[in-house]
Amino acid sequence: MILSDFAGSWAGTNGFRLMPDHPLAELPATMTVTMAAGGHLTSVAYSWQHPDDGPQDGLLVIGAAGEDGSLMAVWGDSWHQKPVPMSLPGGSGTGGTFEFEGDYGGGWHWRIAFDPADTTTLRMRMDNVIPADQATPEMPAGPYPVMVMDVRRA
Repeated sequence: MILSDFAGSWAGTNGFRLMPDHPLAELPATMTVTMAAGGHLTSVAYSWQHPDDGPQDGLLVIGAAGEDGSLMAVWGDSWHQKPVPMSLPGGSGTGGTFEFEGDYGGGWHWRIAFDPADTTTLRMRMDNVIPADQATPEMPAGPYPVMVMDVRRA
């Protein structure tokens, strides 16, 4: 199952920004990856700090969506996605990544990607995807990173 080689506790940093022209504020972060339901589900619990609003946490539960290799994640976060969790269909991305993406209204999308290329580190990246009809010169259409979490085994 996805991320099974990464089961365990991780610690590192999380870069956060709200708008694409803001710098990423780097603060401490943790992640715990757990296999569940006989190895059919992966739970990714994480904590991070918002530069103004303090400690935050989130959870993704990932599993197969079908026999074709597609995946599904359910995601909630104390700052980004509350109180109703978001369903994010996904699958394999480029370069061995796993990507999940869902529409949260008006054509805006949220994308979460895991990069398991190096078994000593794990990167979780969350992008806000700006729809073409909402783009401006300051906010061009397409994804920009809102959170970039880089963790190593604790």
